[in-house]
Amino acid sequence: MKFPSHVAHQLAPLFARWQTLAPRERLLVSLASGVVALAAFWWLLIAPALQILHSAEQQRTLLDRQLQQMRSLQAQAKALQSSTKVSTDDALRALESSAKQRLGNTAQISVVGDRASVTLKSVSPDALAQWLAQARVNAHALPIEAHLVQNTEASAPRWSGTVVMRLP
Repeated sequence: MKFPSHVAHQLAPLFARWQTLAPRERLLVSLASGVVALAAFWWLLIAPALQILHSAEQQRTLLDRQLQQMRSLQAQAKALQSSTKVSTDDALRALESSAKQRLGNTAQISVVGDRASVTLKSVSPDALAQWLAQARVNAHALPIEAHLVQNTEASAPRWSGTVVMRLP
């Protein structure tokens, strides 16, 4: 093997030392160098690739879940876009109907222009979530402001406050 002169000059003591080693020592040094080279190859190239391969299935599952959620949101958005326009009066009637159905006597609605202010008193989280979803789909009303306080004194959490909805 030919090296540039400055490298050959620096390696000369190593080559001289190599020549003085017995054949058995040369074999052991060669084996030790091979083990070190193999370990470096494993830690630097193979192990990171195996780690990525092992985590790929979890990442794929997570990405599939996110894709399904995005498709669901896309379908909802398309449904809302393609649905017929609702007049403000129809939206208000749908909003009042859903409030009576989902919230009962715990909600009062007051309207000013295209905004409906809904005052809530001790509403369960499930009922509130269902009502908001129904108001969005049926009345095309979107919450634009909310001032809610959680009542922790009751056995189950309850919400009180106001939600301002924008009507179409």
